[in-house]
Amino acid sequence: MSQALPMPWRPAIAALSVLSLATAAGAAMVFLTQVLLARHFGPAQYGLFASSLATVSLVAPLAGFGLSQFRLKAHGAEGWAAERWQPAASRFIAVTSVLAVGGVMLWALVGPPVDADTRTMLLVLAPFILGLLAVEQIGSKLRLEERHAALAGWQLVLPAGRLAIALLAVAGLSLSIDAVAWGHAALAALVLALAVPQWRAMRRGDWTLKGHGPRSATGIRDIVQPDARALFRHAWPYGVAAVLYPVFFQIGTVLLKYLRGDAEAGLFGIALAVMTAIYLFPTTVYQKFLLARLHRWAVHDRARFRQVYRLGCVGMLLSGLAVGGMLALLAGHAVRLFGSPYDGVTPLLMWLALCVPIRFLSTAVGSVLLTEGQMLYRVGAMLAAAAAAVVLNLALIPHYGASGAAFATILAEALLLVALYAGARRAPALRGAP
Repeated sequence: MSQALPMPWRPAIAALSVLSLATAAGAAMVFLTQVLLARHFGPAQYGLFASSLATVSLVAPLAGFGLSQFRLKAHGAEGWAAERWQPAASRFIAVTSVLAVGGVMLWALVGPPVDADTRTMLLVLAPFILGLLAVEQIGSKLRLEERHAALAGWQLVLPAGRLAIALLAVAGLSLSIDAVAWGHAALAALVLALAVPQWRAMRRGDWTLKGHGPRSATGIRDIVQPDARALFRHAWPYGVAAVLYPVFFQIGTVLLKYLRGDAEAGLFGIALAVMTAIYLFPTTVYQKFLLARLHRWAVHDRARFRQVYRLGCVGMLLSGLAVGGMLALLAGHAVRLFGSPYDGVTPLLMWLALCVPIRFLSTAVGSVLLTEGQMLYRVGAMLAAAAAAVVLNLALIPHYGASGAAFATILAEALLLVALYAGARRAPALRGAP
């Protein structure tokens, strides 16, 4: 007789399969985009684009500033009552978006001395922040609705659009690197337009929240609606953590640009692009599939929370070791796709392969610190890791260039894992766990 999976596992496996396939497709699109742009424009021009996009990515989390993560927590704990935050959320998004886009433009115009090409690139790419914002905000809505197929399609919009831009750039149209940047700005406008109907539906209450029963209009309207300042008081730890992550991960590319030039920044940018594609896997499992459930289970079903946490840690460690080993073995073959000017990426990827099991495990370990008031500790851990990454990059890049940035990344990742593990051991949601 066949061994059928328990019924609760079947939808979970189906959802994970859909999201994993979309993640793999997105990773392939991101990788192919980097290959096309790097081969077509060369290390210097590609480095200019990659470092400018990294700078925009550092600022992008300021738009929304933790709202999507807070929304998952609020609805996980409060259910439909968390709709009271919707009016404040709209104002919060508007204000933080203006500050983020305006901040990049101000940096380009009156920041530290930059050449004209960098200034133009930053000004053109600044609106890309709005596309990233739309993907994040609508993604949180789809996670709460557990519409995994729609979420899978939504997460492919930006990678597919960026690949289309790269294909146009190399298809004999003689597009400049500035035209590629303008294409990213247009892509952001398209994504924003696609997101608007979803935002409006959520404001009207015309959506489905899984795990909390049907929506009842009576009672929700009578709850006091907080203002944007109250929302900020609750969301800021998630916002700070979101801001610290790109600082922690991308600061090497930015500092390489200013300390060693566009070409070396381009080499390290390619290595980080490969790592970003790999890191999409744990992000898919935790951020896109498990996080809304973890917020709910941490409050309403602690036994299940502990079981999923333990299995997640073991699974992430084993898969991280496997993927890291494959990256170290195949790094040279992957880099050949970029062409001989990028041979220097191979040793960088071989070193960064050490980060894969560390990052996979830290994603699982740190998931407990996203729940039940543990965010302040998580923010402190990420702040320490980000500060260490900045200091290590400043110390190592002048002497070792891109290799120094790789070493700094490995050390910072290890420090973050140790800090997250120390905090997870004291988390209330794991008390009583064997």
